[in-house]
Amino acid sequence: MLEVEIKAYCEDPEALRARIAELGGALEGSLMEEDSYFGHPSRDFAASDEAFRIRRTPVGSVVTYKGPKIGERSKTRFEKEVAIGDADGFAEILDRLGFRPAGTVRKSRELYALEGVHVCLDKVEGLGYFAELEVLSEEREEAERRLFALAERLGLSRFERRSYLELSLEK
Repeated sequence: MLEVEIKAYCEDPEALRARIAELGGALEGSLMEEDSYFGHPSRDFAASDEAFRIRRTPVGSVVTYKGPKIGERSKTRFEKEVAIGDADGFAEILDRLGFRPAGTVRKSRELYALEGVHVCLDKVEGLGYFAELEVLSEEREEAERRLFALAERLGLSRFERRSYLELSLEK
């Protein structure tokens, strides 16, 4: 299963919230997320377009591996998440194995369900507001068409394929 995702700059968060509601979307929750990214001791994740992180939230922590992006339009990639009970302890293990911190991204996230799509409104520290639309699918191209059509209906038009970490590091 692939995570098919698109991300867009959100110039007007209130207008996006209103449009989601007009289309029948429902707020599922909101939370703070802190993503700590790590570099591999013998592999350049920036060059291979991979990512490895620990995500900390008030409800728990997960380790995530993201493979290289597939295709040119979206941020589709293989993704695997595993829940962990002790994020700091896991980070210490990574340090002892030679992994090094690559950066941290902090954001507040509002989660919406709309037409079978997860819509996230993110306020990313130092970067501003973004909207992410994602689905799990085996059919990347069909999922991309569906996501871009919904994005248009939501008034989103300025898309971004770079990760929040890439944007933060470029700043």
